[in-house]
Amino acid sequence: MSIFTPKQSRPSPKTQVGILSWTTKYLFSSKIDIALSLFAFYLLYLILPPLLDWMIFSADFSAKTNAECTREAACWFYIGEKMNLFMYGMYPLEEYWRPNLLLAITLSFAFIVRLLRFQPYKNKAALALFIIYPVVAFFLLYGNDFLGIKIVETDQWGGLMLTIVVALVGIVASFPIGIFLALGRQSRMEIIRFLSIAYIEIIRGIPLITILFMASVMLPLFFTEGINFDKLLRALIGITLFQSAYIAEVIRGGLQAVPKGQYEAADVAGLSFIQKTVFIILPQALKISIPNIVGSFIALFKDTTLVLIIGIFDMLAIAELATSDINWMGRKTEGIVFVAIVLWSLLYLMSRYSKALEGRFNTQY
Repeated sequence: MSIFTPKQSRPSPKTQVGILSWTTKYLFSSKIDIALSLFAFYLLYLILPPLLDWMIFSADFSAKTNAECTREAACWFYIGEKMNLFMYGMYPLEEYWRPNLLLAITLSFAFIVRLLRFQPYKNKAALALFIIYPVVAFFLLYGNDFLGIKIVETDQWGGLMLTIVVALVGIVASFPIGIFLALGRQSRMEIIRFLSIAYIEIIRGIPLITILFMASVMLPLFFTEGINFDKLLRALIGITLFQSAYIAEVIRGGLQAVPKGQYEAADVAGLSFIQKTVFIILPQALKISIPNIVGSFIALFKDTTLVLIIGIFDMLAIAELATSDINWMGRKTEGIVFVAIVLWSLLYLMSRYSKALEGRFNTQY
């Protein structure tokens, strides 16, 4: 009896693996793709060489003053000179330890939640951290006389610190409100459904810049004399109300994507409406909606730059303010490019985290 001996498999053709395969598949797979790819390469040829030359190759990294920056390119020492302003705004120099400590606490909380991911009490621990964190953040940034922490008024906050505060508060506060609005829009109670639909449609029909303007200028007119409502708090409320309407529509899409059989199975199991919603329907809807939810949060992060119109100095506003220094006039471009790089980096990390969540919850089909 002969014994069958399989031959060693031959390597894949070079055209089917590696960079050549990827290029053929994604850039030159059809005539339209070839035309678009060539056009994109032409645009990159027009944009990248002068941009890289201005940012890196001809840039001045050693000039200590604006007068020493004689090259027709970027002068990056300006960014280092104004780095504290970009990061903290007008926050007192001697109090920088407070936002730095808050950043360390934030990273620690994120690490702790990740460690507790597979523990049976993870939800309770996450909820406790979720409740404790805003309190700790408020007392660290704003201060408290009783605790011996110097009070720093919000009009001194600014830079990247303020941008992150506005974005995080808007994201965290709008998410639960958006869930309730989405559930209210699908409620069988007419009054709740009507109010939810009315709120969502009205807010979505108003630009954020209008809401911020109303919160900053018009809202104080309705207060009695002597009442002073913090400008930053008004902006945070306006951003939260605005974003919650969009989150509600995103989650409503997820609720509608849940198969009808899941509702029927929960009813057959004898679950109450709250149990069915919290344990069966809502987790699936949120899982389906992860890409759109993160997309809304990214859009909100970018929209935080609009607080400039009401006199709140976020990172982009600081780029304008920093050029008012007579020693560094004419360096606005460097500031805007630096802000763009920082914001892009943060938003890219958010998008990558979204992809990680999709893979973790198997939302990629």
